[in-house]
Amino acid sequence: MLTAAVAPRIGVPLPALRLLGGGGHDEATGTLLRTAEHSKRLLLLALLRTRLGDGPATDHWALIEAAQRTAPEPVREVLLHPTVGTWAEETLRRLTDPRAALPPDTARLGALAAAAALRAGLPFTLTLHSPGRLLSLPSLGALRRPAPGPVRVDDTRWPGRPDAAALTLHRLGPAGPLLDDLDPYRVPPPTDRTRAARRLGPQGRAQWDARYGAALEVLRRIDDRRAREITALLRCVVPLARTSRSASATAPAAHSAVLVRPCPPLHLAAALVHEVQHGKLAALSDLVRLHTADTTARHWAPWRPDPRPFDGLLHGTYAHLALADLWQRAALAGVPGAWPRHARYRAQVAAVLPDVHRAPELTRAGQEFVTAMTETEQAMGEHPPGAGLWREACRAVRATAPT
Repeated sequence: MLTAAVAPRIGVPLPALRLLGGGGHDEATGTLLRTAEHSKRLLLLALLRTRLGDGPATDHWALIEAAQRTAPEPVREVLLHPTVGTWAEETLRRLTDPRAALPPDTARLGALAAAAALRAGLPFTLTLHSPGRLLSLPSLGALRRPAPGPVRVDDTRWPGRPDAAALTLHRLGPAGPLLDDLDPYRVPPPTDRTRAARRLGPQGRAQWDARYGAALEVLRRIDDRRAREITALLRCVVPLARTSRSASATAPAAHSAVLVRPCPPLHLAAALVHEVQHGKLAALSDLVRLHTADTTARHWAPWRPDPRPFDGLLHGTYAHLALADLWQRAALAGVPGAWPRHARYRAQVAAVLPDVHRAPELTRAGQEFVTAMTETEQAMGEHPPGAGLWREACRAVRATAPT
């Protein structure tokens, strides 16, 4: 990941490390993660500016800076929109990698500048370019155009105003996350973007309102702590097509967004918990180095058919630990079929967590983090049957994996 080499590591207080390692979250850790994400976005934009130099983008940079001076909080919301991180990382990769298959999408900088100016209430006029018939404005929506090519945009015509050409992002509930079915970077490259659902109509948006609301209600009954965590940390839900092979996903560059297929409330609740765990760990990894392992795929886990690098094993263990905890709470709340799900996830985590805990690649911060994970797993009680067999199988396969 490009940002691993450039993101500032400012450190994390020990209580926050242990709280996050235990699967928890509070207002202070949420603020820490959001502040880190904002700093990372500013750094990515600074790197882009250095790469692009003076030229056609100069006016766009100037407008972003003016908007930030005028209204820092609204502009912060634009910069924190998940797709901004995906676009910035991908554009930097294309600018620095001579083998990149696609040219850098520098034209999107103008759309970012327009969104920032609109949020700040600044007057402006820009001529913007987009390859398709939709000009996406991050965190706002998109403008529909009769044909691809340049389009003149100003502060009188934008999503949210009564304009037949303006498409506004829908918000799930009064203060919920945005439902992003417009942004071209909502499914990160090089993933097949046909996985993303097409633009939803009123009925489709109403269905997602109902699904998300019902999922949160289920979570509040089972584990109100996780419901509050999702409300605090999730900025964006990206609807996937029903034909998508993945039920849900999270992109490291956009860790406050969850990509998810339509599913019943309880399964949506579990998917949100699973992916928000990945998002928290991705955000934490931008703040502090948890391990020194390389990217060799030599580790095996019961939930994957293929070997994973150590970072992937850590992510998977962290996310599955949350699922084991969630399904145990669901079982104790009387949810039918929850005990077998808890037993499966618990056995899977118990098979690999001891080895993760003993990994020599863990840093001091990583040891504290995984210790908190281990304490959380042990607090669930006795291990279910099957954990020992899975552990031996994982170790046997890893012993034969290439080094």
